[in-house]
Amino acid sequence: MLLLATAKLGPVNAEVPPPQPEPVTLETFLRGIDARAFRFAELGLRHREDALDAVQDAMLKMLAYRDRPASEWSPLFWSILRNRMVDMQRRGLLRLRWLLPGSTDRDGETLDWADDAPDPSRSHDGREAWEHIGAALRRLPARQREAFTLRVLEELDVADTARVMDCSEGSVKTHLSRARVALQKQLEDFR
Repeated sequence: MLLLATAKLGPVNAEVPPPQPEPVTLETFLRGIDARAFRFAELGLRHREDALDAVQDAMLKMLAYRDRPASEWSPLFWSILRNRMVDMQRRGLLRLRWLLPGSTDRDGETLDWADDAPDPSRSHDGREAWEHIGAALRRLPARQREAFTLRVLEELDVADTARVMDCSEGSVKTHLSRARVALQKQLEDFR
C-alpha cells in the first residue's frame, strides 16, 4: 500500500534540478578575467598604471569581437592584451619606475594581490608567496614569462598560446620548459 502511495506521488527525495548556467556574455567573460589580466600586464610592464591602461584598452578592443563565439574570446583577449603591452613598450610609455625594487603603487606600498583570505596568517603567507613568485617571474626573459603565464596560470593550450605569442608551438614548449627550470631554481629556497 505504501509503495502505491509513493508511486503516485513520485519520489519522496526528488533531486532539485541544478540551476541553469547563466548565458556567457562578453561582459561576464571580461569581469572574470580582469584580475588575471592585470597581474599579467603588471608583470610585463612593471608598473601599475601602465598595466591598468593596457587591460582597459584590451577590454575596449574586445567589444568589437562581441559576436565571435565565446570559445574564441580567451585567446583573442590575451593576444590583444599582449600586443597592447608591446605597443606601449615600443612607444616609450613604459617609464623607468620598473627599476625600483618591488612592485608598488603610487603611495609606495607593496601591492596586495593575495589578500583574499580572512585568516591573517594565510593572507600573509599568500602575499609572501605571490611576492616571491612575482619577483621570480619578473626575472625571467619576456618570452619565457609570457609562455609560463599563458600556459600555466591562464591554462591556454599550446596552440592558443602560440597564436597569442605569435610563434610556433615548439617555441612555446621551449620557452615554457626554460621558464619552469629557471623558476624552480629561483624558488627552491622559498619552498
